[in-house]
Amino acid sequence: MQNLPFEYAIIALAVLVILAMSVRLIPHRHVALVERFGKYTRTLEPGLNFIIPFVEKISHKQSLRVQQLNVSIETKTSDNVFVIARVSVQYFVESAEAAYNAFYQLDDPEEQITSYVYDVVRAQIPRQTLDNVFDNKDEISNVVMDQLQQAMEEFGFRIRNTLVTDIDPNEDVKRSMNRINAAQRERRAAEHEAEAERIKIVKKAEADRESKILAGEGIAGQRKAIAEGLRESIDMVVDEKNGIGAEHVVYLLTFTNYVDALESIGKEGTVIMVPQPTGQLDQMDEIRNAIISGSTVSNAAKKKVKEQPE
Repeated sequence: MQNLPFEYAIIALAVLVILAMSVRLIPHRHVALVERFGKYTRTLEPGLNFIIPFVEKISHKQSLRVQQLNVSIETKTSDNVFVIARVSVQYFVESAEAAYNAFYQLDDPEEQITSYVYDVVRAQIPRQTLDNVFDNKDEISNVVMDQLQQAMEEFGFRIRNTLVTDIDPNEDVKRSMNRINAAQRERRAAEHEAEAERIKIVKKAEADRESKILAGEGIAGQRKAIAEGLRESIDMVVDEKNGIGAEHVVYLLTFTNYVDALESIGKEGTVIMVPQPTGQLDQMDEIRNAIISGSTVSNAAKKKVKEQPE
């Protein structure tokens, strides 16, 4: 009887141990598969659960969260360029019921997904050139996702997304591509510079053309104004009664312009006077005197004036 307290303590300890072994806490967005003597019996939901110690055990804990698998595939394009394609696969087990197929039908789900990705990518990229592979990354991603979804759906997996994150050619190809891109940029820069220079030349020619047109119009206007001024001057000075005709005024204006020209030239440098024919000087003097004195020009002077070439 003295040993009863010790035996009770042993029994209580054993009960506590068994109870502790039977309690299972399943995290949120996780499930657990329970086997009894090696046979699947049930699936534990998130929260507090109990199993039978030594009889049942948790064979597998399955996360229901979205997981990501990164796959690198080496292949070559249709123009014989070797590249490394990096694909990220986002997948998840959609429900507690699907966890059974995900665990018991696939020995290594990630290895299976990797194999499918290899198969699809190596079927797509070799059909395209390197430039097309870069341009069609989204198309390749969609094909991988569609075929991977069909293959993995029966095993309880859902494919959320597949992304071709990188297309990496070997270093020699990348250096060649960089040289090609640099040459193309230099060519475009030269084309832009040539176009800018052409625009400058065209604009300069247009400005010169407009300037000459305006200058011509100005000269024409100036000549018109001079002609009108001469006509008005002639009309004002002509006096037929006193023998002063239009031809006399023309010679007078010519003489005036001649004097003005001499004055202008004298301001710039030395002027050398060349004698004019006596007859022309006599005519100019006679016209000038006739205008000043109001007398009539002699008939001989008129005749000489008329005989002058125009």
